[in-house]
Amino acid sequence: MWRKAVLVAMLALGMGYLFHTDPELPSRMLNYVSQSLPQMEPSGGSEPRPPTPEEAIARGWQTIITAPARRWGRVAVGVNACVDVVVSGVGLLQALALEPGSGGDHEVLHNKEDLKEAFIHYMGKGAAAERFFSDKQVFQRIARAAAEYPGAQLYVGGNAALIGQKLASNPQLVVLLCGPVGPKLHDMLDEQIVVPPESLQETDEFHLILEYKSGEQWGSSKAPQANRFILSHDVSNGKMSMLETFIASLEEFEADLVVLSGLHMMEGMGRDLWDKRLKEAVVAISDVRNEVPIHLELASMTDRDYMNRILEEVIPIVNSIGLNEQELLFLTQSGGGPHADLTSWDGVPDVGRVSDILLWILEQHGRADPESEADLTRIHFHTLAYHILATVDGHWGNQAAAVSAGARVASSQACGLQAVDTNKVVLKVPLNFYSSFSEPRESLKVDPTRPVTTWRRGNVSFHLTPVLVCKQPLRTVGLGDAISAEGLLFSEATPPPPEL
Repeated sequence: MWRKAVLVAMLALGMGYLFHTDPELPSRMLNYVSQSLPQMEPSGGSEPRPPTPEEAIARGWQTIITAPARRWGRVAVGVNACVDVVVSGVGLLQALALEPGSGGDHEVLHNKEDLKEAFIHYMGKGAAAERFFSDKQVFQRIARAAAEYPGAQLYVGGNAALIGQKLASNPQLVVLLCGPVGPKLHDMLDEQIVVPPESLQETDEFHLILEYKSGEQWGSSKAPQANRFILSHDVSNGKMSMLETFIASLEEFEADLVVLSGLHMMEGMGRDLWDKRLKEAVVAISDVRNEVPIHLELASMTDRDYMNRILEEVIPIVNSIGLNEQELLFLTQSGGGPHADLTSWDGVPDVGRVSDILLWILEQHGRADPESEADLTRIHFHTLAYHILATVDGHWGNQAAAVSAGARVASSQACGLQAVDTNKVVLKVPLNFYSSFSEPRESLKVDPTRPVTTWRRGNVSFHLTPVLVCKQPLRTVGLGDAISAEGLLFSEATPPPPEL
């Protein structure tokens, strides 16, 4: 017994001596032991980490996005199609021996200087734009330089072809694509897409997509966000030469949804041409059976007279339109609608102002008034930070799923992924906003756990959902078309009641 006591005493004296000579020893020993042992959870388990707003929104979408009760079976899409050459905008302009300078907008590009100035103008705003290049020979030289630029990529292009390609990814759909389809484009199209023989041509139409990244700088111009500038010398699409072929093919194809795009391409062909073709387009669209909904996809335009003619003559005879913030603002400026005095959006477009303009379109040029003879009952609006689906009550169903599906595909496709990765996205939507810019207005908010905010104004319902914005987008071209296609895929048109 005494031997154990002596050993304990000697051990205590030794430890005391070591502590006296090295007072930090106990803490260092404890730290060493704690790092060496495996980390154990408390017996009761740790509290789970609450989801980030981005995670909550992505989870909420999974619950909300459900298929409509009545799905489309056959969708006809026309009429602009081409091959996109995607290239670094700054890199291409440098390869063309252009120097940075001041920016300025041009409705039509006549030479390389016009191209440079328009590119700088829109790059500084971080806004998308599309322009016609009038000189065929100069455009062909620019196109060759673009195709030979390191890293240049070729893709399916044109709103109709892009929407058709996106819809065709759904195996339950049969998609008809009518447009100028050359051999290169035909090879790139999904096998599920039906192309009428009359649409096939010997050469492809090429569009140049000059992309820029968020924060990219050239001279004194710096991009606030990633986007692209598009140019082409595209006469087939510019004249909408396949419009009549498209309309004629609908009866045999028996489409239950028609998607029309390409009107913006006529703008650069001159007033005499677009004035004549627009009248013919109105006649052609009016020939589509009343039971078949028509969606019109808008794109960047600069001629206010032309946009106003579309607003007055085309928009009232379609059932649905898709557009972004630039096109929405230009629409109200051209038609003298709400907030027409705005020259541009300041950052994220104000939700109240957007809501005012959407309501004005549906009331003045749509069927918000049940007594109206107009057909427009649906607008799918998309901007970088959020999307809104505005519909006249009684005409469309599954709106929350449709707007969420459009936002989800914007998040995943911009990052080049099949699904949303919440580590690669960020929330930019204002979490608190108003239903209108002026009184009377309702104070609303975004709840990430229930990521669709709804409100009503008269008999128009609004559904807003945030976009999980990709931090480092890989490709921005075609996002609007993918958004509209996905939104339509999950939308359900309510059949009109039988006439008495």
